[in-house]
Amino acid sequence: MAEESASVVPLLAAFDSAAREGHITRAADRLGVPQSSVSRRIKTLEQILGVALFQHIGRGVALTTAGRELHERTRDLVRQLDLAISAVRAHADPDGGTVRFGFPLTLGPVSVPSLLAGFHRNAPGVRLHLTQAHGHALAEMVRDGRLDLAVIIPPPDDLPVTVLGRQELVLHVAESHRLARRKKVALTELADEYFIANPPSYHARSELDSWCADAGFVPYVAFEITEFDTVRSLVARDLGVALLPRAEVPTPGVHTIPVDGTKERTIALATGTGELPPAVERLHRHIVTHARRALG
Repeated sequence: MAEESASVVPLLAAFDSAAREGHITRAADRLGVPQSSVSRRIKTLEQILGVALFQHIGRGVALTTAGRELHERTRDLVRQLDLAISAVRAHADPDGGTVRFGFPLTLGPVSVPSLLAGFHRNAPGVRLHLTQAHGHALAEMVRDGRLDLAVIIPPPDDLPVTVLGRQELVLHVAESHRLARRKKVALTELADEYFIANPPSYHARSELDSWCADAGFVPYVAFEITEFDTVRSLVARDLGVALLPRAEVPTPGVHTIPVDGTKERTIALATGTGELPPAVERLHRHIVTHARRALG
């Protein structure tokens, strides 16, 4: 049964076109093949099914009862198959297709939009499906194929990556805070502070916990929240301090201070392990070429 179905599928396009056009010549023109090819495919399909699908009426053709039933059951399938083939072929076109691209929460307002604006000017036919999430989630989506590529901080060890730049975590304090006018602080000076931080699954939080442990204390996290902008807003109200990347759009009422004992994080562009479709490769090349200026 499976082999019989497989032999029928290539013939359905000719049958569908003839059914829609009511004319073999017009069906051949629609498919871009000789009229004899359409006639032969329809005849083969009739032989496989054991029924006549068309009857001749003047210079055209009309569906028989069996032909109408087959067309009612297959016309949507043929249309969906055409759409699927068109979508897959689009992925082979560097000027078209869809790219599923992810980027981190800390690069949303300015850096990534500027990169994508430049790409869109050069490749307006490429559609971008965008996802913004924290690093662990982005890496998982690249691994399971939900994303074609993603900017990830820090890069995962098990995916192909291209380093784009570095990101420093700095102390965020309210302008009224005792450390607000300092040029630099040591982690040990923060042992008695209330911290506002992301959940433990976020890399910025794991770095905070690790660096504070190296400095000899456990940070007291008074507020835990996922949104970086909300963290900064809470800092501005002097509800605690935070160790975060500098905001791309400054937050009123917040001062940032470099911290001794911390390290910069690597920003990288990660892809899956398979061959990149042309449109994905085009976006990858654009990001790598322009990242230094956009992320700097």
